[in-house]
Amino acid sequence: MNPNKTASGGIRIEGLRKVYGQGDNAVEALKNVNMSVAPGEVVGLVGPSGSGKSTLLKCLGAIIEPTSGRMTLGDDVIYDKGWQVTDLRALRRDRIGFIFQAPYLIPFLDVTDNVALLPMLAGQTNAQSRARALELLTALDVQHRALAEPSQLSGGEQQRVSIARALANRPPVILADEPTAPLDSERALAVMRILNQMAHQAQTAIIVVTHDEKIIPTFKRIYHIRDGRTVEEAGEGRSLD
Repeated sequence: MNPNKTASGGIRIEGLRKVYGQGDNAVEALKNVNMSVAPGEVVGLVGPSGSGKSTLLKCLGAIIEPTSGRMTLGDDVIYDKGWQVTDLRALRRDRIGFIFQAPYLIPFLDVTDNVALLPMLAGQTNAQSRARALELLTALDVQHRALAEPSQLSGGEQQRVSIARALANRPPVILADEPTAPLDSERALAVMRILNQMAHQAQTAIIVVTHDEKIIPTFKRIYHIRDGRTVEEAGEGRSLD
């Protein structure tokens, strides 16, 4: 058995540290972060400004390199005393989905092409990529907007398209950064309902960074991050039906 494999799937973080600077100027942004999210699970990550949420998300997304610790993504160790993958760009493209507070859709591409772009960059044919895009748009009930431009969509529709884009390459992990912040209560809960459905259907592990008190009661598990350390607690797991 490969020692760099784990049967758990999802994502696991063990003893993660991140230090900016050196010597007297060193700042320890992450001190000892331990976290796990199983396939099919949606977990909340909350904490005050400056607590380390952004740094943790950047480490998880392979945007910045941790100082020490271990990260396992899907079934593969991706960081352990250095990156264990040679192509971080491909890792981000193929294995990690990103959802942001703003949808960041490409304005000159229609909805279908916005979702199909990542599969095409990963080597799928145009027909395969567009079929995958339409499959996801249908699942998210925005297939009727497939040929629309982003500027023609409502805020809720744009966020659904951004979720479809995040799922396009079937990543084992999705990182969602304040995905409901600009939405009212009804649309925010609708987004959480979709994320939970997609997590279950695709067995994707989803981490939602949020300050949004409207959605915090929906999580079954929550990680609080304070001063660079995480504390896990049980959430309410309020029904979204």
